[in-house]
Amino acid sequence: MAKKSTKQGAEGATKTQAATADGAAGQPREQRTAVTGSGGELHQSVDDGDVLTTAHGTPLSDNQNSLRAGQRGPTLLEDFAMREKIFHFDHERIPERVVHARGYGAHGTFETTADLSDITRAAIFATPGATTEAFVRFSTVAGAKGSFDLARDVRGFAVKLYTTEGNWDLVGNNIPVFFIQDAIKFPDLVHAVKEDPDRGFPQAQSAHDTFWDFVSFTPESIHMTLWQMSDRAIPRSFRFMEGFGVHTFRFVNADGKSTFVKFHWRPLQGLQSVLWNEAVKINGADPDFHRRDLWDAITAGDLPQWDLAVQVFDETFADEFDFDVLDATKLIPEELVPLRVVGRLTLDRVVDNDFAETEQVAFHTGNVPPGIDFSDDPLLQGRNFSYLDTQLSRLGTPNFTQLPVNAPRCPVAHFQRDGQMQTNVPMGQVNYEPNGFAGPQRGPRADAQAGFRSYAQSLDGEKGRVRSATFADHYSQARQFYVSQTPVEQDHIVKAYTFELSKCELPEVRSRILAHLLNVHEDLANAVAAGLGMPLPEPAIAAVEPRTDLAPSDALSILKKGPKSFAGRKLGVMVTDGTDAAVLQALREAVTQAGAVLETIAPVVGGVVLSDGSTLLADQMIDGGPSVLYDAVALLPSTAGAKWLAGRSTAKDFVADAFAHHKFIGYTTKAQPLLAAAGVADSIDAGCVKLTKSSAVKFIKTCGALRHWDREVQP
Repeated sequence: MAKKSTKQGAEGATKTQAATADGAAGQPREQRTAVTGSGGELHQSVDDGDVLTTAHGTPLSDNQNSLRAGQRGPTLLEDFAMREKIFHFDHERIPERVVHARGYGAHGTFETTADLSDITRAAIFATPGATTEAFVRFSTVAGAKGSFDLARDVRGFAVKLYTTEGNWDLVGNNIPVFFIQDAIKFPDLVHAVKEDPDRGFPQAQSAHDTFWDFVSFTPESIHMTLWQMSDRAIPRSFRFMEGFGVHTFRFVNADGKSTFVKFHWRPLQGLQSVLWNEAVKINGADPDFHRRDLWDAITAGDLPQWDLAVQVFDETFADEFDFDVLDATKLIPEELVPLRVVGRLTLDRVVDNDFAETEQVAFHTGNVPPGIDFSDDPLLQGRNFSYLDTQLSRLGTPNFTQLPVNAPRCPVAHFQRDGQMQTNVPMGQVNYEPNGFAGPQRGPRADAQAGFRSYAQSLDGEKGRVRSATFADHYSQARQFYVSQTPVEQDHIVKAYTFELSKCELPEVRSRILAHLLNVHEDLANAVAAGLGMPLPEPAIAAVEPRTDLAPSDALSILKKGPKSFAGRKLGVMVTDGTDAAVLQALREAVTQAGAVLETIAPVVGGVVLSDGSTLLADQMIDGGPSVLYDAVALLPSTAGAKWLAGRSTAKDFVADAFAHHKFIGYTTKAQPLLAAAGVADSIDAGCVKLTKSSAVKFIKTCGALRHWDREVQP
């Protein structure tokens, strides 16, 4: 018997738990089922009382033993149940994406907050307060499906909006620019950054010769590598990163007038990244860190949200702007074209099945509703051409639009027929148009008014394989990005370049990159060269003299627009037998009030006995809960517990790493032996707060800054 549908979220999570067999936390979530309709979903549900069947519905009497000729005899060829079961298992995997293979998705809702009918006829922007179903897939780019989450990499930020006028796929990244200007170079870029074909490694990283060799001969990539070597490439969470449409698109209104537009997703949770040393350790402790974080937040009711903002500008601005708006390696500073918030995205439900939804979802930049159109950006034009090939290669059929996660939620009417895995059953005699039939047999017709109409753009020019001279400045915005960072962030960029280039075996590759960096900023080039122990070469020949007069933009820095509170973050609290129950309770209340999460780390996962005699079950054991998993930590051991912890290497690493990663540390006086053993006792600074019952709230407010960057320490 099918169960009723539930919606994940703050309310939905509670209902789901109540619907399980005993209501206990950790039980399977309630299954959802719906009827297949126009773009509807088909979710299969299994109850304990259901009879096990084959995929064709034949009831099975035994699913544990194959059909044999005698107890010890051979298996019979007529065992259709075993054949079907193994057949399906043999074909459970589909080809993974060439790029963006490592992904994780969630369902959500987009609410329109602004009426844009003056600049676009897209129905999704016509009515403030209207809601649209959404599906979002976050991903890394270079790694395989089984790689780790915290690679230094660009993150995909792909949003499918099921509008009343068809699906709109805003397929972007967490970085507003890209490596290349023309799609013809995309295969070369991906081949260079993926594992070397002769050895099959390195995996999920760009720190190798082939990638940097490619970049060294492709100066248009330099700006993107500044972003890639920044903290943007190692986000703390999917929830704490921005998203960008990257390209310049068009809004087209009912009168056919065009306005250029760039799309931005702004996280309400604020921006946050990790240190490289943290990323390396997180990948060892929890390679699923990002996907676990997203799942935990949604199921706990801490729903991630992003504002959709747009930069809109006309042809006059485009003509007068210092750079070409069709160049995907460039951005438009927010100080020149301010962002306008037009909607809000809320992720409120995790997937029911990772394969059926996250793995089978198919995005396409060419999926746009009437009122949204393309610019002549050559990278965007190539993406529009490429995506359908990808879907056919991965999903095996042109009917992938019938998969529930891809199916439009609006009516669908066309004459497309047949093909592999056709699940619709079209009726009638006619499968073509125009035709002379009447009534239902006639079928759908195009609508010159309601249908999609491309912007009537005038085109001229000679045919040729050319690149506009307006695309030729490869260094000026890279410099602007660098000077917009805080000294802390600049230091991280220097160290990232130094690390990546140190992994290149060919000295000439390092030298060519240094030559490019000299055109970006001399301080950057000098610092990287010093880190590598190499002399500086002559600057690379620049097609256009790099500019040094572009004003810094605070919007390009993570730290300059960081969060104002600890909301959505996680505090790790180390406890032992005898931990002060009153201080722990005060911390828990302060964390809850701040909208954050508290996890306890104990010598054993079975828990500890607190000072009031109560038993506390631990969330993690010390050997499995390193401080890199938390945004701040608190040390609440008893006197005896602190002495015991001081002899444990994992406990000392917990404290030493938290200190080295500039995290805020709360501690009681009883934790002194542990602080001393970790080498921190003599370095106590303003980021280390002595905890009492009365100081818990102050400590959590202090944690809102996320890091104590004034701490001088090396991991």
